[in-house]
Amino acid sequence: MCSVVRLQDLGAMNSAAQKLIVFILDNQRFALPLPTVARVIRMVEIAPVPKAPEIVIGVINLQGHIIPVVDIRRRFSLPERETGISDQIVISHTSKRPVGIVVDEVTGVIECSAEEIVAAEKILPGMEYVEGVAKLKDGMILIHNIDTFLSLEEERALDDAIHGSGK
Repeated sequence: MCSVVRLQDLGAMNSAAQKLIVFILDNQRFALPLPTVARVIRMVEIAPVPKAPEIVIGVINLQGHIIPVVDIRRRFSLPERETGISDQIVISHTSKRPVGIVVDEVTGVIECSAEEIVAAEKILPGMEYVEGVAKLKDGMILIHNIDTFLSLEEERALDDAIHGSGK
């Protein structure tokens, strides 16, 4: 069974198990593989970026680095809502760039064995944005693939918007 991991125990976790950071969006649990997550921060002011893709809320300045922030609620057809001071931003790394994801709350880190995770292709071939599902005693958690949140067109449009080379 997937187990909750205390922060002080992160270094002692079983290397064969998959470590996931679990977060809440609209009372549903989601996760990202822990190795893709750099940190979690409190909500900060997000500056809008003209001509950015619809999924991009804007950018934040994190220790001198400009990080695009995405609203994955839009990707998963969850109801939109205003960001609040209690929201958090998960700073994650795609293969191309760091990106912030606005979440309602990060609940912690869990460790799951390979047997407890079902690959997305086994559930529904071609399932976008989902890497797999973790089966828990009290339900399931969708594990997301951070590299698929932005399409190639969205990546280009974001680059253009941030670097001012858009038409």
